[in-house]
Amino acid sequence: MANYDGLRYRVLRMKRLMISFGVFALLASLLSSCTTDGGAPSDAPQGGSTSTVGAMPKVTGNAGEEATISTPEGNPPTELYTEDVIEGTGAEAVADSTLTVQYTLMAWSSGQVVESSWASSGPATFPLSGVILGWQQGIPGMKEGGRRLLVIPPGLAYGEAGAGGAIGPNETLIFVVDLIKVN
Repeated sequence: MANYDGLRYRVLRMKRLMISFGVFALLASLLSSCTTDGGAPSDAPQGGSTSTVGAMPKVTGNAGEEATISTPEGNPPTELYTEDVIEGTGAEAVADSTLTVQYTLMAWSSGQVVESSWASSGPATFPLSGVILGWQQGIPGMKEGGRRLLVIPPGLAYGEAGAGGAIGPNETLIFVVDLIKVN
């Protein structure tokens, strides 16, 4: 009887260990699949969309001349994208600056130029604080003589309302900005 009780005790103990090990393995598996970034793949921005962002437009052209913008491909980014195409050397734009710029605006969805100060009225002058958020966030730090590409998601542009005409609701905007003067 003592051998039977000892054997039964060892079997029960072994079962408990196996169950404990199984629960531990299950918990370890579940916890290893948890993330703190909303489930985004490790190469995606935290909390951002997991859809693949298309190729950013390429900007060509010489300083002092209208830029050429390639047609964007694929899905637009969901966050502001900036790229200095030409580094400026003059005064730096800050949040409360008044700027004189030349610009070209393209709609991501159509790949068509919507507006260009180069082709119409010439340089535009305005306070940075008076334009869309994409400019307010994307221009500071730019220097006179520079050219910057801004790809602005709808939430930092005209959003669901759009701006009429070629800038429809939820349009991603592509600007190429040449900074002429900072005041």
